[in-house]
Amino acid sequence: MNISKDVISVILGGGAGTRLYPLTKLRAKPAVPLAGRYRLIDVPISTSLNSGIERIFVLTQFNSASLNRHIARAYRFDRFSNGFVTMLAAEQTPASKDWFQGTADAVRRSLDHMEGYRHKQVLILSGDQLYSMDYSKMLAHHQETNADITIGTIPVTAEKAPSFGILKTNEDQIITEFSEKPAPDELEGKNSPVSAEMEAQDRIYLASMGIYIFEAGLLREMLDAYPNDHDFGHGIIPRAIDAHRVASYPFSGYWSDIGTIESFFEANMMLTKDQPDFDLYDPDRPLYTNARMLPPAKVQSSYVQNSLIAEGSIVINSQITKSVVGIRSYIGEDTKVSNTVLMGADHYPWQTDAGLGRREGPARPGIGEGSNIEGAIIDKNVSIGKNCIIKNRENVDEAEGENYMIRDGIVVIPKNAVIPDGTII
Repeated sequence: MNISKDVISVILGGGAGTRLYPLTKLRAKPAVPLAGRYRLIDVPISTSLNSGIERIFVLTQFNSASLNRHIARAYRFDRFSNGFVTMLAAEQTPASKDWFQGTADAVRRSLDHMEGYRHKQVLILSGDQLYSMDYSKMLAHHQETNADITIGTIPVTAEKAPSFGILKTNEDQIITEFSEKPAPDELEGKNSPVSAEMEAQDRIYLASMGIYIFEAGLLREMLDAYPNDHDFGHGIIPRAIDAHRVASYPFSGYWSDIGTIESFFEANMMLTKDQPDFDLYDPDRPLYTNARMLPPAKVQSSYVQNSLIAEGSIVINSQITKSVVGIRSYIGEDTKVSNTVLMGADHYPWQTDAGLGRREGPARPGIGEGSNIEGAIIDKNVSIGKNCIIKNRENVDEAEGENYMIRDGIVVIPKNAVIPDGTII
């Protein structure tokens, strides 16, 4: 297989992202910042590039301006390469005047744009997951099993199985059954053959990762044959299992479907561990993003433990514990930040309009002196005043405030918000 010539990647940009709100209030899900300096979309794009797949389409429709801007800046291929990352937004055509109705509908209505490029297989990916996979190995498995479709699967326990589409396989890793989010009392007999390591962990149910390889001709055939099937998981995949050879590609590494505030927060906190489950420092599988040419982070007279501090940040005489500090973050004196995700800023608090080509948000983003932040997500360009306390001390699960929200017990300060001096949340 010549992966660069035979395979194209299609990354699904997702819907409105309501479960990630307010992080998706002003941006698409794949554009949500990750680990202080990346975006979620960087994961599937980088994984495709690291696997030798250089022709990539990103399908999107909601709040796509910042996603378009990021991709245009980050993924520029030279004229001697056939590689590209192309955005395909929902569009009105003589055949349809609606927006994308689901994952399968998005691919169906974008096929004409893709079929101008020679390919044999289509790799369909999600734009809001965190994992590291070599797609070339999945493609080799696809060919070895003589599959028409291959689905990436991950073993899960009975406790987690009801949250996923569960696939049952035979000894040859061919899928024989599909159950969409089965209830706990419906799991009997839905387990599949797994490795001894997974069996020892009681991870005996195979959950769909939402990663698919289709033979190109079959993808077109099925999408045309079932025009009212708008989703792969609910429609196309169950039909395919009954009529075609559908294989499972079991994956046992770290994988997180970042669909909620809680999962986003936990994924970022995982990256602060001594030995994180996802390796940002693997030189053979780098995570690409927009090269901003920022200066190094500056940490003055501060205590920092188990944290990531992105370039361009300034930390003055403060305590940072188990936190992610995003690009251009400014943290003033005598500030405490713990178990928190700071997404950073697009400019420094001392920069004037004259020094900026484009300004978004308040004039002085950052955290003022004497503030204390714990268990929070602080979105980009937020301005937090002096002597503020942001901490869910009452363990509230859900709440709404003027300049904040609490989701899954996590305080979220929306993008561009201003928190006045002395505020207690």
